[in-house]
Amino acid sequence: MKKILIALITLLILVIAATIYIYQWRLKNDITEEQQESLSTEEFQPPPPPRTLYGLVADSFIIENFSVARNQNLASMLLAQNVDYQTIHQLAEKSKETFDMRRIRTGNPYTIFYSRDTLNIPLWMVYEIDKTDYLVLQLTDSLAIFRDSKTIETIRKSGSGVITSSLWNTINENNLNPMLAIELSEIYAWTVDFFGIEKGDRFRVIYDEQYVDSVAIGIAAVHAAHFNHKGREYYAFRYQEDSVWSYFDEAGNSLRKTFLKAPLKFSRISSRFSNNRFHPVLKINRPHHGVDYAAPSGTPVYAIGDGTVTHRGWDPKGGGNFIRIRHNSVYSSLYMHLQGFGKGIKKGGFVQQGQLIGYVGSTGLSTGPHLDFRIFRNGSPVDPLKIDAPPVDPIHEDNMQDYLRYVEPMFLELQNLKQYTRETEEPAIQAIAE
Repeated sequence: MKKILIALITLLILVIAATIYIYQWRLKNDITEEQQESLSTEEFQPPPPPRTLYGLVADSFIIENFSVARNQNLASMLLAQNVDYQTIHQLAEKSKETFDMRRIRTGNPYTIFYSRDTLNIPLWMVYEIDKTDYLVLQLTDSLAIFRDSKTIETIRKSGSGVITSSLWNTINENNLNPMLAIELSEIYAWTVDFFGIEKGDRFRVIYDEQYVDSVAIGIAAVHAAHFNHKGREYYAFRYQEDSVWSYFDEAGNSLRKTFLKAPLKFSRISSRFSNNRFHPVLKINRPHHGVDYAAPSGTPVYAIGDGTVTHRGWDPKGGGNFIRIRHNSVYSSLYMHLQGFGKGIKKGGFVQQGQLIGYVGSTGLSTGPHLDFRIFRNGSPVDPLKIDAPPVDPIHEDNMQDYLRYVEPMFLELQNLKQYTRETEEPAIQAIAE
């Protein structure tokens, strides 16, 4: 009897132990699929990639940022970091094929990467050439040098505005990129007189804006635009034909007019556009931002395009008799050393392309009869022989159907853009979903 009692107690203990074990096992393993996935993810999730700066592992260094001071060069920048003269000389020599160190500019940022120890040794230097390109210099070991670029992010955007005073002011008031003012003035240079822009004129635009490190650096391209000027509608669509990008209206007509190839006939080029030319009269080197056409005195000179005469008279700085013509809000042309002026040519008058405006002479600082001819783009001189010349013909008949299909969605998108005014307080800019 005693043996049976002991056996029963032992059996009871085993059952209780087994029950406890099964309960604990179930409690440990009885979890949901979501919990299992969560545990699995947490258990096998790879570590985050190391943070990099200019291609270097940032956490491996102590990093300090600087700006190039006035009159500072590579030597003074590195001597301040206790880099020896020999190393600096070797770096300057090795960099010649990559970047001219004489072009280091005041105010540009540069970064020094130091060792993470008590010695604080400068190991790398990075100089930002501009907003996108930078130069990396290894200050120890092999003294490697390479040039690289930051990642540029392009975002499609749209914007609109109603002119209150000027295109520039309206674009700023609507928080748009100021470079849009220049882009639009060049696109519409031949169709909209931005010097005669009126309050109430309005625009809509679809464009790509570029960003580096979340900072806007410029406009990549304007894809489509609409401008209402003095009640007239002007559309512009960017389209590539014969490998050349240009702007056309909704019917496929080019928005651009052409200039005459030269302002006179029967001549030869005696001097070209130069930033450092020896002046035959002054006997010094100075810029010559024009083209000299040698021709006999009295040779007719013609306006290269339609425009308004802004200056007519004598140039005391050596240009002699001269005429300046404003063709549009972007381009103007200058004609110097004239013997005389064409009939009816006066300041404020309108001239047509090919109209006689003057005659070749040798007035002012000149060694012989010639025309000093210059073109200005947004107020800056450009080489008349190298002006970009997109096609002025309309879309070719063979491409017209493709062009119309291409511009249709942008045309509709322009129509659907809300026109922004201060009173509406609607956002003037929006990103366009891909």
